Amino acid sequence: MVFRSEEMCLVQLFLQSGSEYDCISELGELGLVEFRDLNPSVSSFQRRFASEIKRCDEMERILGYLLREIQKAKIAIPGEDDGPLAPPPRQVLEIMEQLQRLEMELCEVAKNKEKLQRNLRELTEYTHMLKITRTFIHSRSRYEEFPTVETGSVTGCTGMQRLGAKLGFISGLIQRVKVEAFERMLWRVCKGYTILSYTEVDESLADLDTGEIGKSVVFLISFWGDQIRQKVQKICDCYHCHLYPHPENDDERADVLDSLRIRIQDLNNVLHRTEDYLRQVLQKAAESAYSWVVQVKKMKAIYHILNLCSFDVTNKCLIAEVWCPVSDLTNLRGALEEGSRKGDATVPSFVNRIPSSDTPPTLLRTNKFTSGFQSIVEAYGVGDYREVSPAPYTIITFPFLFAVMFGDLGHGTVMSLFALWMVLMEKKQKKKRSGNEIWATFFSGRYIILMMGLFSIYTGLIYNDCFSKSLNIFGSGWSIKPMFANQHWTNKTVQSNSLLTLDPNVSGVFSGPYPFGIDPIWNMAVNRLSFLNSYKMKMSVIIGVIHMSFGVVLSVFNHLHFQQKFSVYLVFLPELLFLLCLFGYLVFMIVYKWLVFSARESSQAPSILIHFINMFVMQGNDITPLYPGQTGLQIFLLVVAMVSVPMLLLGKPLYLHWLYRGGKALRRRRGYERVRRVSEDDGSITSTCDDDEEEGVDGLTIREAPPKQFDFADVLLHQAIHTIEFCLGCISNTASYLRLWALSLAHAQLSEVLWAMVMRLGLRITTKVGVVFLVPVFGLFATLTVSILLVMEGLSAFLHALRLHWVEFQNKFYHGTGVKFLPFDFSHLPSVFEQDGLL
Repeated sequence: MVFRSEEMCLVQLFLQSGSEYDCISELGELGLVEFRDLNPSVSSFQRRFASEIKRCDEMERILGYLLREIQKAKIAIPGEDDGPLAPPPRQVLEIMEQLQRLEMELCEVAKNKEKLQRNLRELTEYTHMLKITRTFIHSRSRYEEFPTVETGSVTGCTGMQRLGAKLGFISGLIQRVKVEAFERMLWRVCKGYTILSYTEVDESLADLDTGEIGKSVVFLISFWGDQIRQKVQKICDCYHCHLYPHPENDDERADVLDSLRIRIQDLNNVLHRTEDYLRQVLQKAAESAYSWVVQVKKMKAIYHILNLCSFDVTNKCLIAEVWCPVSDLTNLRGALEEGSRKGDATVPSFVNRIPSSDTPPTLLRTNKFTSGFQSIVEAYGVGDYREVSPAPYTIITFPFLFAVMFGDLGHGTVMSLFALWMVLMEKKQKKKRSGNEIWATFFSGRYIILMMGLFSIYTGLIYNDCFSKSLNIFGSGWSIKPMFANQHWTNKTVQSNSLLTLDPNVSGVFSGPYPFGIDPIWNMAVNRLSFLNSYKMKMSVIIGVIHMSFGVVLSVFNHLHFQQKFSVYLVFLPELLFLLCLFGYLVFMIVYKWLVFSARESSQAPSILIHFINMFVMQGNDITPLYPGQTGLQIFLLVVAMVSVPMLLLGKPLYLHWLYRGGKALRRRRGYERVRRVSEDDGSITSTCDDDEEEGVDGLTIREAPPKQFDFADVLLHQAIHTIEFCLGCISNTASYLRLWALSLAHAQLSEVLWAMVMRLGLRITTKVGVVFLVPVFGLFATLTVSILLVMEGLSAFLHALRLHWVEFQNKFYHGTGVKFLPFDFSHLPSVFEQDGLL
């Protein structure tokens, strides 16, 4: 973790034709530079390497199909810790042909498998239909529902005989949900000249088209006449019925069933062999799938970067512009040399550093410990280039402010153990790549949680609070024996009073402060809440003023680094004086009262709040002063604070106005004198000085020189907004730190209520049954502690600590309007397949 962002430079890369692919590949493996687009006006499909990117898209499509088939077959894809390198251009076509052959083979096998499965489903449905419709045919009472026909005079046949000669059947299967509508449609269209018999199949059958499992119904339709047949077939087609031929007699039915049984057995054997072959192909493909995905991703990224480059006039060299950290220039040259060697280039690629007036991106290097804290800072905004970074201080201040609100020894221990488990298991958890976003958030912030837990243990020891109970480690500094020895208390006093007060003025009652933290006797005191209220409120104000003052002090490093020395005198000093003369003085009074007034004089101690209010209204002569000369010092501090406001408001705009208007001639004269002095020493004039490049009256450098288009009203308005925001912010921000006091008391009270209403009930039962009853009570207590006090209260304290850093601390020196440095790095490239859950 560095104090400020790294120094960056703009670099031109001259990539020789034939080795540009290998050079970009080396840069992608190292992740050193961020490329700039030199062809912003050219559309993506008109760029030089658009065809190569299209080929990579086609390979990604094939890989997506392949991965879906592997996932459907429930075959694990072995991953690799170190991904393969980008393949050379001559191997791209080989990979493409290999993937296309594999796709064709898989498509053919999958199509054959689908046909076999459909045939198997058809044969299964046909078998069920034949078994069920046999019961319909044997029920001859069905036929009597047709109207009788009179006996013919010539043939002598009865009406049923004549009707039976033309009786037809249509049988098949239909989905269960369509049966009622199907029956109504048959009745309305056929005018009752059909008989519909149906029965639901006991087994759930797969649909022929979709393969979904569902309930089906076997039906048999008896009808009379060819016209009715045509109508019935149209209705069956409309309802997507699966029709099968109906045998004329039982012998034919038995033969068909036997042949179906044999065909189904043969189909199952063929289908099993097909599935085994398909699984073998997918298993072989799964071994190389991860390598193919990584290689295609890298190839596509390389060609995308090559599209950002421009060609020289001879079309023999690619020119790229990149932002690179100055410390990595040596590694950049080494990467280009290695790429030129792999590409067998006759002329090596080289680097040319060029000047630029553009603002470079911001780079702050992090590791697995500091990345979480840097993310907290960057959630507010990416820092300006070379601006002071708050992240190193956030590592300490953020968990500390969280712990002030969350301070509890027991809760901090549980949180620390949970974070420690995540830290110890981080390698296994990274390999699992869980898709749960909540778990991923906790895991990415494991070191933040660990620090918050450790600091909570520390503040819990300070508060002497462990699950709302105090620990008597060193022995209390209070004793009741001297109260009886000096005859202040008697047995009658103890019996007649429910509450007694220990007087620290009695010799021996108070032997001294507790060695570390709050004395455990306060846990039994009735006025415990009043004592902690006063203590934590004053502690919050002290912490807040120190935190804000530290933020103001950090702004000095920005002024000095950007060579704006006038801002130190015209911005920093007024801000610091205003803050310390008012709220720094409040902290002084708090500490002074703690140190000067003892227990014997505590009744005579004045109110700090009254004295602080009287400081502004210039009153309080009738009130006992806190120390000698208090009134004069308060008036002096108030005058200094009031004078700081117009100095902060007008100092910088007036100075810049004078620098741009009044100091122009003086800068020109001093520049001429410096040039003349150089010419006299060297014998010739070696340099000339421009008006905007010379130093001002106070030794200002180029960065301090005001812009050519200087607008006094704009600068004054900006400074007025800053002044109002800072002065009013000092008041509101100091009050905002009182949230440390409020949330700390709320956490302690919730913990105490949870102990009193849950755990104490189980501990009061002293019989043997109480031991059994204590188990569910402890389970309930643990569940409520984790869900309410650790998760909900922890999240609340986290958000409040986040606000204190963003609003109260960082706005004193951190602008957060920069652009993050995004290097071209293969490891940071997102994968479409990982987002879809295929890898």
